[in-house]
Amino acid sequence: MKTLKKFRFWLENRAASPSYGGCLLAAIALAFFGAATNTMAGWLYVLSGVIFALLGLGAIMPVRSLKSLKISRFPLNPVSVGDRLTITLAIENTSSKPQTLLQIRDLLPSVMAKPAVVAIELIAPKSTYNWTFYPLTTRRGVYLWDEVELWSGSPLGLFWCRRLRHAAGKAIVYPMVLPLKKCPLVDTIGQEDSVSQISDRRYQAANQGITRTLRPYRQGDSTRLIHWRSSAKLGELQVRELEIITGGQEVIICLDTGIRWENEQFEDAVIAAASLYFYASRQQYNVKLWTAKTGLLNGNRVVLETLAATNFNQVTKSDIPALPLIWLTNNNCQINKFPRGSRWVLFTDDYDSTIAKNLAPIYRGITIIPEQSLQQQLSI
Repeated sequence: MKTLKKFRFWLENRAASPSYGGCLLAAIALAFFGAATNTMAGWLYVLSGVIFALLGLGAIMPVRSLKSLKISRFPLNPVSVGDRLTITLAIENTSSKPQTLLQIRDLLPSVMAKPAVVAIELIAPKSTYNWTFYPLTTRRGVYLWDEVELWSGSPLGLFWCRRLRHAAGKAIVYPMVLPLKKCPLVDTIGQEDSVSQISDRRYQAANQGITRTLRPYRQGDSTRLIHWRSSAKLGELQVRELEIITGGQEVIICLDTGIRWENEQFEDAVIAAASLYFYASRQQYNVKLWTAKTGLLNGNRVVLETLAATNFNQVTKSDIPALPLIWLTNNNCQINKFPRGSRWVLFTDDYDSTIAKNLAPIYRGITIIPEQSLQQQLSI
């Protein structure tokens, strides 16, 4: 049975494979031909010859109809997990004859979605048929595929022909970003070193930078920040407010991709990394992402694409930054080796309160428990 299926598959891809109706008609034609041989009746020869001619036409026409079809794919826009991709294929009929009874199958990656299938009744001569479908994304990733199947049984449905066409597709599915309203883990980073106080003193001493706006002079303002030209025009002292007032606290989100994870834990860690990055960005921190393979990165799109493609057990190609950071891991052995003021997020199935107690005097962190809401735990 398997051998028969393989032979039929081979026949469909290289020539044409008979359908059930085609096999039945071929059997009838052979019966008429056998009867004609025994009886020498001319009308039986004619009848069997007509049937064989129909079978020959049914085998040749599907192959010829697919030769004139070209397929191209529209570029795909990135989406987040849970959203639908918009995939559009353009099927062009380059011949001067209409093409009918077609079936198109886009061979999507199995981990992304099932193959999408559409039946097309007619494509007019020298025209293009646009097929758009919307598969639902269920997991992050960067998906690559390039094969589309064309099927045809035109015009009689006695034989079916299948051909592969190359139409490269690349779909980027970003990880989910949790809408955090607060995150003490990010908000308190760097407080041990009183970075904000140092920033304020630097701001008061600054005499260069991009001017964001002007305001009236208040007692205690540095004279270096007085904008003398505007003050002369308005008749009162005007002070420059620089674009960066606090000096920009730097936050580094580090995802420990150099070790082995459980799949579900790692997916939660990726979601947490994306959520912490965008929360820190909304809070106007100078935020960056670090992974073992890529090193330090910043920029919303770059970070999302990196997190979409990242995996665990990667070879470490970049040293861990020697700055206060937020370390996301499932291994607590390295946590106490980071600079003072760092934070940790530990993903574990077995919660052990002694871990937090031992690290609490130096580092602040969160132990993520799978049974509880990730968003709620990051907000504590």
